[in-house]
Amino acid sequence: MTALSGIAALLKVLSAARERIQVDDAELTEARRRRGRIQTALKEEFGPDCRVYLNGSVAHGDALTPLTDIDLGVVVPNPDGEFGPYANGPAKLQDRAANAIRDALKGEFPLLRVITGGRKRSVYVAFGAPVDPNESDFSADVIVAIDYPWGNGLWIPNYETWDRSDPEAHTRLVRDAIKLSNVNYTRTVRLLKHWVRRHSKLLCSWNIKALGLSCITGELNQLDGMVAWFDYAIADLSRRETPDPAGVAGPISIPGDRAEVVGRLTTARAKLVEAINYANDGYDVLAVDALAVFFNDPQMLPRPSDLAVQTQRLERAVGQRATRSPAVTAPVRSHTPVRSWAP
Repeated sequence: MTALSGIAALLKVLSAARERIQVDDAELTEARRRRGRIQTALKEEFGPDCRVYLNGSVAHGDALTPLTDIDLGVVVPNPDGEFGPYANGPAKLQDRAANAIRDALKGEFPLLRVITGGRKRSVYVAFGAPVDPNESDFSADVIVAIDYPWGNGLWIPNYETWDRSDPEAHTRLVRDAIKLSNVNYTRTVRLLKHWVRRHSKLLCSWNIKALGLSCITGELNQLDGMVAWFDYAIADLSRRETPDPAGVAGPISIPGDRAEVVGRLTTARAKLVEAINYANDGYDVLAVDALAVFFNDPQMLPRPSDLAVQTQRLERAVGQRATRSPAVTAPVRSHTPVRSWAP
């Protein structure tokens, strides 16, 4: 098996694994329909001068199954400066949005719950009906925002006051990366999000995507894309928290000790590279086994049988010994004919 065919085989396995974790069409269609219902309610409430933006995994094209939520926001006109950090907080606007959503959706979703109080940023919408039959519910996070008047971005809620951010720019940056990478940005991000999901959620989804914007910039395959992401993430997180790609908000916070996160990323990278090296050397079973250990999800990517792994480990060990210790043969002595000595 050549190195190219080895990597090609591993990429085929990885592609099949990725398909097992991506959201299916039925879930996605229903999620978008419900999001559309919310959009319509918000536009009717806040008038033709408002604008609705889409954000999160469904908008970015990297949703995982089971799909449990959607994200969107509405930018409300604020011509008189009634709302903002030096004026009124977001509560009044959030209540209007919540009431509009409730009135529009309660007929179709009798168990609907719409919550505003005590939340940092969003109006929380729980439909009381999942889009995946194996889940208990499906929800939406709805941000009610106003334009930042002195530059790029928006004021978005922070409990009773406002923070500056630019979620509209975030979605544009992600969509540009998808186009420039011929969709491999999305595919690689989906794999990385699933890896994080299976490893204590070391980083939030937006942090994964923000780091990827700086390193998954070409038509890399998903193996090379993941290695590039780990290389960049390890180097960047070793010195700082990830800056906002839009240059508007503060850095993206890490839900834990940054040094510990870097250490775990380094360990994971080593296992991923081990899988690639096995594939390059023609050990297909060991490559798949290392990749399965990397993801730690037997439903997504089951490990090969113990017998197959041990057989190929033995094959590799024998090959390595043969390479290190070539056969030793007895030296060939030259035979020169001589005459017996005689006095």
